[in-house]
Parts: sequence; C-alpha cells; structure tokens
Amino acid sequence: MTLSTEAVAGLATDVHLPDGDGPFPAVLVRTPYDRRRHRAELRGWARRGFAALAQDVRGRYASPGEWRPYENEAADGAATVRWIRRQAWSDGRLVAAGGSYAAHCALVLGTRPDARPDAVIAAVPALGAAETAREPSGPERLWTRAAWWAAHGDRPDSDEDALDKSLAADPALLTHLPLTGLPERLGRSLPSWPGLWRRHGRGRLLADAERAGMPLLAVGGHHDHFTEDTVALWRRWGGPSARLLLGPWGHGLVSRPGPDARPAHRLDLGGLYARWARRALAGDLAPGHHGAIALGDSPWWLPAGTEGAPHAPDLRLLRGPRFTADPARPVRSGDLTVPADGPPDRCLLVTPPLPRPLDVVGPVRVHLRATADTPSADWAARLVALTPKGTAERLAVGIVRRERPAGARTEFTVDLGRLARRLAAGTRLRLEIAGHHFPAHARNPHTGDDPVTAVRLLASRREVDPAGVVLRLPVLTARPAPTDPAKEILR
Repeated sequence: MTLSTEAVAGLATDVHLPDGDGPFPAVLVRTPYDRRRHRAELRGWARRGFAALAQDVRGRYASPGEWRPYENEAADGAATVRWIRRQAWSDGRLVAAGGSYAAHCALVLGTRPDARPDAVIAAVPALGAAETAREPSGPERLWTRAAWWAAHGDRPDSDEDALDKSLAADPALLTHLPLTGLPERLGRSLPSWPGLWRRHGRGRLLADAERAGMPLLAVGGHHDHFTEDTVALWRRWGGPSARLLLGPWGHGLVSRPGPDARPAHRLDLGGLYARWARRALAGDLAPGHHGAIALGDSPWWLPAGTEGAPHAPDLRLLRGPRFTADPARPVRSGDLTVPADGPPDRCLLVTPPLPRPLDVVGPVRVHLRATADTPSADWAARLVALTPKGTAERLAVGIVRRERPAGARTEFTVDLGRLARRLAAGTRLRLEIAGHHFPAHARNPHTGDDPVTAVRLLASRREVDPAGVVLRLPVLTARPAPTDPAKEILR
C-alpha cells in the first residue's frame, strides 16, 4: 500500500492506494478536522481494496483559501471527484463518506449531476448551518455551536478545548449579553459567529435527498444531537436503497457509548462500512429502506422503523403548576438536581414506579395546556428516569418557542426526540416543564428581542394545567423481534 499527499483541486489530499495494479473503487472523506487524523481509516479501506482519500476542506489545515463553513463543499467536492475519476488507478466508482461536518460534505455531492458519487455513507450528519444552530421552532443550540465555533471557527486549525479553557477562566462566560459578543470574551476574532444566527433556511439538503440517485448508509446514535436529522435523512432518501444504523452512542458513535450500551452494541463499523460499500457499488443491495436500531439497556437490535404504540402513563403533580421562568436563574441543562426549596422554577410531575419493564421505541411527545405572561416564551420539557438504584438519568429533552398574546392559555405539543430504551421495573419517570434549558439552549429574554442580540432579561410567570399534561411514550406491546444489524445493513 502507498500513501501520498497531493494537491487535488488545489486542496491538500492524502491518497492511500491498495497493493496491486488496480483499477480500484475509491472512497473520499472531506474534512475540516485535519485529514491526517484519517490515515488509519484510509489504511483500513486500502486493505479492503479501495483507493482511499482524505482531504482538508478549503481554508483548513494544509488547504489554502478562506474557511467558510457549509459554503464551498459542493463545488470543491465535485472538482475532487472529477479528478479522482480521471486517475489511472480509479475504476470510476466512488463512495463519498464522512461523519458530522464530513457527512455534510459527502451528502452535498449527491446534488451535483456532474460529479455524483455512486454511494454515500453519512454518519451523525450535520445537515447545514441552520439545522445545527437551531431547533425547528427556533430555540438556539447555544452550547454545541459555541463549542464548535470556539474550536474551529475562523481559523485554519482547531483547538478542541477552547470553550472549556475559557469557561475555566470565566464560568459565567455564556451568561454575558449579548451572545454576539462571545468572540471578544473568548479573546479572538470570530467574524462568522454573528452570521451563523442570521441563517434560518432549513431543509434544503433533505429536499435534495428526495431526488438522490444512489444508495445511502446513515449512521447515528440515540445520544447524539443530530439523531432526528439522521432518521429524517434516511426516511426521505430517494435513492434505490437506504440503510439506517442507530445505536446507543453519542456523537463519537462506538467510541462514545451511552450508559445504556451493552456488549451486543459494540460493532466494527469500519468493516461494516466496507462490506456495505462493496454491495452498494455492485448493485447487490435490496431496494427500499431498511436497517437496525439498538434497544438500549437490552441485548437486542430491532429492525429500523420499529415503533411502539402510544401510551400515556399516569402523571402526578409534585410541585410548581405555577412557576417563574427567570433567565437570570435558568434551569440548567447539565444539572438533574431539583431545588427542594424556594420559589419553583419549573413544573414537576412524576409517574408511579413501573410495574414491569417497558420497551420504549420511537418519538416521545408531551402535550401541554399552559400560560405565559410574556408574548415570547420557550417551553422546555425534560424526561428523567429515576432508577430503582437511586440514580437520575436524562432520557429525552425537547424545547419549543411560542409567540402568543400574554396571558393566553394555549395547547401545544413538545417533541422530545426519539427513544429506544428498555426501562427497568421500578423506574419512575420525572417530567420537568421549564422556561429554559441553559446553556444547551440560549435563554429567551422574554422581551421579544432576538436572544442572540438581546441585552435585557425579564422574568416570565408561567402556569401549567396539570390535567392538560399528557406524556406520550411509544411502547412495544409485545416482546421485540430482534435482528442482526449486519444482516439488515447488507440485505
């Protein structure tokens, strides 16, 4: 096997060729996170007979130019694909692959009729700037975007711990207003930071996915912040086949297992990717949408698309049908403890202990009937498992922004994302309804101003009708029929 570094379309590219004369199918990874970190991955592809390439995107690491996230990837990727297909070692077939931002780079190639890949592997895909910055109803994903921009924004290299180091020096870093002033508090220039929050267009990549003409392998984790995007991509993919692999993992997939991961959920993703790519390029995949999802806290994998029937457990009010959502003292996203005294800052409800294990598979929703005394109000719902061992574990979170006349009682639904989890007998479920989920999400200032540019905060009085709170869990009514994830991916 040989490794060389080339200037491909003017961008630094590692090319790892297998032994032998070829020609070979190719795998392309385009990344802003340093192509050299992929050399072991390239060797793995090459051992399996693929010409493997990793490229620094424009303006990052060894590639020249200006780094503008999400702006140049379709054109630069297409130029790279055309170069690959002109090489003597290329048999013309190409798989675009990557995780997170690199998955975005792979996916946008599907929109280029002049340089489309023959197959796409998209792991924990970051679909676009607007999708990564906000929830569908508007609340800003502050923590993840601040951490990403501090680490990678407006610089040719990365400092993965930039935000953590700044928080160590100033623990109140993210509470200072306005949020557009964050670069000054970080101590460096971030000219693209304000522009991130001006992007509101969502769904373009998903719309393009409906017209895709090649197979897809979408991989995600139940504990990843892009889980819903991964599933939506799989559902809407218009190519001849689409496969979904969803495990009890975080954004780092098998390297970041969640607390509900079990030995059966440890997979050789690299080997599975290569086997899928071979079948995809040979046209040997069955048509349609298939895949596997792991059932956390169990040894099982289930066929993708498995969902339970709606079940509404009994909820008992603990405290706080009337509470104050004060952005100066917001409910913290990383703290599962609940204040036992003082004025309530959230509404708390709890179920009785589960009489038997419960397999929850599918989207979780909370229906509310509630009132806010400010026209703009965020409503955050957090579901927590109180285990028989005495521990508390976050299961799901959702947040919506509502614009309604002050004091108007309204009914609405908060989507908490997807669960695939076995809950042990004796577990109690605690549902928290609050006005903030900070710093995971920016604080609604309740003034009607944009939370990113606001400089003034107001408290908001809330009232929740306990009789109007309905938690809907998708519960399997029969013992799940397990499957083999490799069988589902490679069928």
